[in-house]
Amino acid sequence: MGQKIRVEVNGTSHDHEVEPRQLLVHYLRETLGLTGTNIGCETSLCGACTVLVDGRAVRSCTQLAVQADGSSITTIEGLGQNGRLHPLQEAFHEEHGLQCGFCTPGMIMASAGFLDDQPNPTEPEIREALKGNICRCTGYHNIVKAVRRAAEQMGGES
Repeated sequence: MGQKIRVEVNGTSHDHEVEPRQLLVHYLRETLGLTGTNIGCETSLCGACTVLVDGRAVRSCTQLAVQADGSSITTIEGLGQNGRLHPLQEAFHEEHGLQCGFCTPGMIMASAGFLDDQPNPTEPEIREALKGNICRCTGYHNIVKAVRRAAEQMGGES
């Protein structure tokens, strides 16, 4: 027996009937076809599934789709606007803040939520904000540089 939900994802309204136990990450990937949100650990430890729900960074692998009913969700696919990359996406590219790219959507979405709250972060604040996002193949140095660069481009003084 399903439950009806209505969510706005990347600016588009969606109405679906979902299983009450369906995770938000599976709803995004399987129902909506938004595969940029990755499934890593499925225990909220790695951060690969991070999306913004009502502007707040959440781990979509431990939130039920029904819990998002009535919410506005932004995934990595919806972060850029009008065919242009978001400053965080540009900065990750320019600062070589990615290697295999698996963790990158979650890192970027966690950073977007963080920069909304702290537009002028220090390096230690960036490291603290991202400590729950795991990258298995790069050092975090270039990721931190990318977040600092994006903060500067978005109007922070970093």
